[in-house]
Amino acid sequence: MDRRQEEMQFLGVFGILKESFNIVSSWRKIFTQITLSLMIPLSFIYLAQIEISVLIFTNVMTNENILERTPEGTSSHNKVSDLLSSELRTFILFKLGYSIFFIILALLSTSAVVYTIACIYTAKEITFKKVMSVVPKVWRRLMVTFLWNFLIIFAYNIMSMLVLILGIFVLGSIPVLLIVFLVLFLFVYLIGFFYITIIWHLAAVVSVLEESYGLNAMAKSQALIKGKMGVSVAVFFLAGLCFFGVQKTFEFLVVLVDDGIGKRMGFGVLSLVLMSIVMLFGLITQTIIYFVCKSYHNENIDKSSLADHLGSYLGEYVPLKFQLEHFEV
Repeated sequence: MDRRQEEMQFLGVFGILKESFNIVSSWRKIFTQITLSLMIPLSFIYLAQIEISVLIFTNVMTNENILERTPEGTSSHNKVSDLLSSELRTFILFKLGYSIFFIILALLSTSAVVYTIACIYTAKEITFKKVMSVVPKVWRRLMVTFLWNFLIIFAYNIMSMLVLILGIFVLGSIPVLLIVFLVLFLFVYLIGFFYITIIWHLAAVVSVLEESYGLNAMAKSQALIKGKMGVSVAVFFLAGLCFFGVQKTFEFLVVLVDDGIGKRMGFGVLSLVLMSIVMLFGLITQTIIYFVCKSYHNENIDKSSLADHLGSYLGEYVPLKFQLEHFEV
């Protein structure tokens, strides 16, 4: 392991953020192409579903209120009931369709960014055309890892729900203890959910840069994160805070107000650009955290092996040296 690779373990939160900015500024062209082709559509889908969901849900709530005030057995009641059922089906189908498209585009974006950064670090020739030709192959590995993460989240939520129901059943007659239990439950649940989320993001990088994917990538990610949990939590929390901030800004200035179409469109475009930037840097930082964790555990990143692994997606075999030319302590 060369000196620069060893020094990566000492990168803190600001060091990781600085490294991210250095990479983007040094490779502006390809990251601009990735942003225009993947990040902006991904951000647009996410923000658009907020607007559409609010519109559909508002209609649902309005018709529910009308239905409550309409006498049962009348033609008006049946008409409103049918309309309400149709809107609920539309809402469910819309959410299902959105989730599928968002997940696919998110995994494609992750594949593109992680592969690009790895090629930059290995000094491997990289072009936008090459990235887009590799993405579908990497995406399949990521999908397997995502499905395992989905199953883990599902099981975690089921177990949490059982604990919550049991706690309410046992402590329901003691209000003070019930409140304490609910507060502790929410605190522990959020910590556990955030931990699984961090493991998933790192596992996504593992799935692209190593032979492991699926459950093996999740286990590898869990092992790598040990010792660098504080830095990882801080970086992911900061990224999540920025994401949440842009989302709420969009909701307050575009979705929940009626200040005229021009002003709303202006704030909508601004939110779209900011969300794209946040998503891009989120993917870049999670990739850098992978290299930081590898360095911390003294896991030598085989220079030629990594380059060969990246080249294998294109059927290449070009042993290149691992270079961290953009790294600064």
